[in-house]
Amino acid sequence: MAFDVPSPQSISVAMIEEFKGVDLNSSPPNVELYRSPYAMNMIRDVPGKVRKRQGYERTGTYAGSINGVFRLNEKVLIHAGTSLYLNGKVIYSGMKNDRSMGRQFFGKLFIFDGKKAICYGEFPKNGQEDEEEPEKEWVVKTLEEAAYVPTIIISRNPTGGGTTLEPINLIGRKFKESFLGTEEDKVYQMTTDNLDSDTVKIRVLEKQAETEDAKDTWKDLTEGKDFTVDRATGKVTFTTAPGKSPVSGMDNIEITAAKTRDGYADKINKCRIMTLFGVNGAIDRIFVSGNSEFPNQDWYCQIKDGFYWGDLWYSVLGQDGSAVVGYSVINDRLAAHKSMAEEGRNIILRRGDLDDEDNATFPIIGSLIGRGALGEYAFGYLGSEPLFLTDLGVYAITAADITGEKYSQNRSFYINKQLTEEKNLAGAFGFVWRDLYLLSMGTGLVYVLDGLQRTYERDSPYSNFQYECYVWDNVPARVFWEDEEGRLCFGTASGRTYRFFDNVTSQKSYNDDGAAIKARWDLPDLSGKYFYRNKTFRYVSVLLAAAIATSVAVYARRKGIWTLVYESGAKAMYFDFTYINWERINFSSDNTPRTLGKKIKVKKVDKAGFSLRNEAYNEPFGLFKIALEYRENGRYKG
Repeated sequence: MAFDVPSPQSISVAMIEEFKGVDLNSSPPNVELYRSPYAMNMIRDVPGKVRKRQGYERTGTYAGSINGVFRLNEKVLIHAGTSLYLNGKVIYSGMKNDRSMGRQFFGKLFIFDGKKAICYGEFPKNGQEDEEEPEKEWVVKTLEEAAYVPTIIISRNPTGGGTTLEPINLIGRKFKESFLGTEEDKVYQMTTDNLDSDTVKIRVLEKQAETEDAKDTWKDLTEGKDFTVDRATGKVTFTTAPGKSPVSGMDNIEITAAKTRDGYADKINKCRIMTLFGVNGAIDRIFVSGNSEFPNQDWYCQIKDGFYWGDLWYSVLGQDGSAVVGYSVINDRLAAHKSMAEEGRNIILRRGDLDDEDNATFPIIGSLIGRGALGEYAFGYLGSEPLFLTDLGVYAITAADITGEKYSQNRSFYINKQLTEEKNLAGAFGFVWRDLYLLSMGTGLVYVLDGLQRTYERDSPYSNFQYECYVWDNVPARVFWEDEEGRLCFGTASGRTYRFFDNVTSQKSYNDDGAAIKARWDLPDLSGKYFYRNKTFRYVSVLLAAAIATSVAVYARRKGIWTLVYESGAKAMYFDFTYINWERINFSSDNTPRTLGKKIKVKKVDKAGFSLRNEAYNEPFGLFKIALEYRENGRYKG
């Protein structure tokens, strides 16, 4: 019997020893061998190697969509539906049932939901606000409730005049006015009329402190007994004239009143986006925007005081037809990203300065050319690089190599085709976890940019580099966050919260709340050295990461039809008494990567696609190398 034994020279080998990410932009024949035209639920292991992503476990169920999750030291607060939860209990109700944004700011958590700005922190107990050493409790207060009361005018005469001191607080109704009393005047005219019905408080200076450590002596007066108020005209009439100040030139009458100014508080309450910034790039002020009634404006608070928003502390940024979408901080500059309506200059830069009187100012110093931002909740910093979402993909602000100017560059080239076709792109949620940027539409798909792998792409010449990318499914994240242990968590539109497993080597880390994770890595179409010749693929070999339980199934696509050509079974496993599956057991104690291979026959094709899959419950799946042997002979006839 005669055998046709091929010579070594007639055998070709397609070898893949490095794995990067997916390439969803190119057609499968044009994808580089080290990338995949379609891969699901895979992630970088170490640079150049890939593995199945870990799964997650359920941690809670809430009434309503998970709209935001925020950490304040060891405390985790969850905005679900219209309520704010702490340790599973409602601590505040009446929130907007939409995504919210929060930041820790000088020991308190400030949250903006577009309806009512709130703060969770330690406050004096009710009734003890004016005491020197009040008892404190952890509660939620609206910014209006805890608003700072500014002294808007000082050195005012009973009939008028005075010197402006502090601006009106947008978020608060109350204000103070300070007068120089006289011996004969009983009627004192305030700067505004139509006061609210709140009790007017007045105190009169009786004696100045004699030493630096001592305190001035003030006497509190009672409305209706010591004075009356004509709220319509803003006039206060004392029963007895308060008299002159005991200290020459020092105000001796302080009046505290309240006045609702239509629309003032809502300027802050209706904001949905926020960031921290300050003079010289400090993070000692809150900046907010996203008020649909003032789309091109933002406001900032007093230094280290989120309860004081001066009515003059705001900026108008570009045209009102282009809304502020979000912020990036670039060194000591604040970049406000706008939607696409500013003739390409959609990033406005500001700097924080102090004027001659040491008042903070934030002048506009320029604008950058770049795409308009899309998605208020998709901003993040991968490493030190600010990322934001646009209609053309994920972009970054970066410094140009020659001119030193700044502009935006695309960073998601390899997934842009699929990403930009997402229906809910503007509603995407972006989050940076460790060295990964995660972008979720809430539908189950998550796009991942890998900060450790950068590649120059010749088809995107205006960008210095691209991040390698991956795609996950069955992760319906509406919001992401990181817990106190550093583990990645997410919440869903159905009100459930989940936490990803963090032990890469544990078998129990590879399921999604009890369901198997379907991982897959497809190879680009292989057309050999000569695309027009017949190919016969004869052998496949995979260097697979060993595990207590793992496997690989190899599929081949011939003329559009996928067929199983090899299944490893238990060959890549190693034995460990802590995990025994008697149906699939291998007594080998070798826990190093395992080379698996088998003869296959995919013949008379001009090209073939191959797919390596693992869809088993609680099985890790790591790819180190792949090799395919094939022969070419004859011309392909179709």
